Amino acid sequence: MQIKRNLFFFLAKEKDELDKTGYKKDAKLRLRVRWGKCMVNFNVGYRVQLDKWSTDTQRCKAGTTHGKKKIFASEINTEIQRLETLAESVFKSFEVQNYLPDEKEYRDAFNEANGKANNIESAKEINLFTIFDEFTRTMGSQNGWTPATFTKFAAIRKHLFSFNPNLNLKNISEKEMQLFVQYLQKADLRNTTIAKNISFVRWFLRWANGKGYYLGTLHQTWKPKFKGTDGNQKEVIHLTWDELMKLYNFDFSTAKRKVKDKKGKPITDENGMIKMVELDQENKKALGRVRDVFCFCCFTSLRYSDVLKLSRSDVRGTFISIVTQKTTDGLKIELNKYSKSILERYNSTHFENDKVLPVISNVNMNLHLKDMGEIVGLDEKQRIVYFKGNERIEEVYSKYELLTTHCGRRTFIVNALYLGIPAEVVMRWTGHSDYKAMKPYIKIVDDLKVQEMNKFNDK
Repeated sequence: MQIKRNLFFFLAKEKDELDKTGYKKDAKLRLRVRWGKCMVNFNVGYRVQLDKWSTDTQRCKAGTTHGKKKIFASEINTEIQRLETLAESVFKSFEVQNYLPDEKEYRDAFNEANGKANNIESAKEINLFTIFDEFTRTMGSQNGWTPATFTKFAAIRKHLFSFNPNLNLKNISEKEMQLFVQYLQKADLRNTTIAKNISFVRWFLRWANGKGYYLGTLHQTWKPKFKGTDGNQKEVIHLTWDELMKLYNFDFSTAKRKVKDKKGKPITDENGMIKMVELDQENKKALGRVRDVFCFCCFTSLRYSDVLKLSRSDVRGTFISIVTQKTTDGLKIELNKYSKSILERYNSTHFENDKVLPVISNVNMNLHLKDMGEIVGLDEKQRIVYFKGNERIEEVYSKYELLTTHCGRRTFIVNALYLGIPAEVVMRWTGHSDYKAMKPYIKIVDDLKVQEMNKFNDK
């Protein structure tokens, strides 16, 4: 569900006999939110001088000061941006619930997220889901959750509701939560997915405990174990350096793809050769652009969400400077000859919002990546091992079938470590703050080093 809305910052003028125009020279700054037939106003908390306000940008003019305390425009504009982001986050929290709020519901949710809510009813009078909704709105606004994160928590809420729509936060027990685990297992979810969901539920209980809504200790004592969730079975899909160079240098102007039947099986001719068809110019261009964006991630460690919003102002000659979408970390990433060359291909091309690269939607890019990988020949077999309950499941795929945008970031990390760059330096580029997150990549590199050393034994 998408809620159409409009956010507008304005100065609420007040009559005053001291001014010849009939108004004061400054006014309260307010935020007006409209959706459907609803409208609510919020005070921003500053007074702004009328002649130093830009109606077009809805911001204070740069370099100005306001009020008796001479508050800088930059401080007020920062608060405007914060409230704008918060207001959007509140709408997103309602959208993932597929629910259109009325004015009171939105105002209450906004104030909760802004830390100005009145104390709500005690946990005795309110069920778990009302508190869970407050949790997602508050945490989502405070931590700048992406729509994908809101969707993830909406899915957890849906699972909890399907399990028991009358869950009571006050009386929730370990036995009941263990039954919830069994419910998830019957839903045919992988153990890794269940473990992640349980960790989020524990986060919610920890937050509810801190707020005084939940007085139990499950967030501290309930730590169920699941087979296959220690990371040892996790396959980190990435491109080797040779595969990356093959992709980087591939000429899509002569690209051909296999002709397949309705079931996706390649069609052969009378001699048993697979039939091939040359791509049209539009597809060649699209795949070439997808390759460039993906390779840029492979050479910089950027996530899809960060390369999507990368603008020309973020490129500072020999490096890029960004604030990441996921963790809001400020990162400085030096450019190498490969990432520079990709940027140079699009120097004279104008993209919307001054973007530097032709980034398409994540869904479409993932589809194109699989197509691109097959055409280029990234078909090394990959064994995927996972658990459902106590059942160990193995599946084998060609690498191109597993390509996603996040493989670019993984490719950067593995190859950087393999080239001998210290993990501490790699973490400065990727934004990883926990060395534990690097362990799966280091294990891959150690295995690769063993394979390389064994080549001496073949001579």
